[in-house]
Amino acid sequence: MTTETSYALTRPAYVDQSHLVVTDLPLVSSFYQSMLGLKVIEKSASGEVLGVDGTPLLALTTGKDVRVAPRNAAGLFHTAFLMPDRTELARWLRHAAHNNVVLEGASDHLVSEAIYLSDPEGNGIEIYADRPHDQWKFHQDGQVEMATLRLDLQALYNSAPDDSWNGMADGTAIGHIHLQVGNIPEADTFYRDVLGLKLMARYPGASFFATGDYHHHVAANIWNSRGAGTRADGMTGLSDYTLRFNDKASLDKAVAKLDELEIKSEKRNGGVFLHDPWGIGLTLSA
Repeated sequence: MTTETSYALTRPAYVDQSHLVVTDLPLVSSFYQSMLGLKVIEKSASGEVLGVDGTPLLALTTGKDVRVAPRNAAGLFHTAFLMPDRTELARWLRHAAHNNVVLEGASDHLVSEAIYLSDPEGNGIEIYADRPHDQWKFHQDGQVEMATLRLDLQALYNSAPDDSWNGMADGTAIGHIHLQVGNIPEADTFYRDVLGLKLMARYPGASFFATGDYHHHVAANIWNSRGAGTRADGMTGLSDYTLRFNDKASLDKAVAKLDELEIKSEKRNGGVFLHDPWGIGLTLSA
């Protein structure tokens, strides 16, 4: 069965993968495997790469000098795993319920339905399914209508087919990444003005950015991290993530802007690696 590529991934750019630094690699990796249904794709002495159907989504690494990031540090708010459809979201929920996964929240965002939890080291996770794009409402300024309403988990659970769950469905991807940053104007400047993402929505203390009218590929908030400075080396949590461009012209434009603004970047693994204003690593690739 071929799954249709999620709308999020057909846009000019999208989030490809995320890299977390952890203190207890076996513990965290087994959580993503058993609770989220990711599969190990490769292993090295210092880490593992997990994914779906051979596609890498999440890298986990550890090291001797790793130290636990304070809760108010800049870094990850959550990595959001996008299910191919609502049925897969329901199937995952059923699995979670039967395996005592602790959920931290569930919201209907109008554009999507989302369930929130954390891994054993407190890295935030969102599991979500988008509503069909033609049902989204857009404002005149091009921003998308989003809200945070209560999600009826029981109804979602009841809609799950009564079959065995054998991990994340093919086509599951990272739909977006949500960051903790020190301040919003600086995030707007970096993500919108430098990288060329469009501001799709604003909440108090948060901005949502995307390409190609997705609701958001990257979000940034200051809810726990107002005034946070640059991340220190070896901190746990989000080390870096990848923004992949389907359209090489958009990538070239972003890279030209970095050079023009004299933002330090380096060629790495066939992409361009840089840090955002808070020291979160970012690879731009096509």
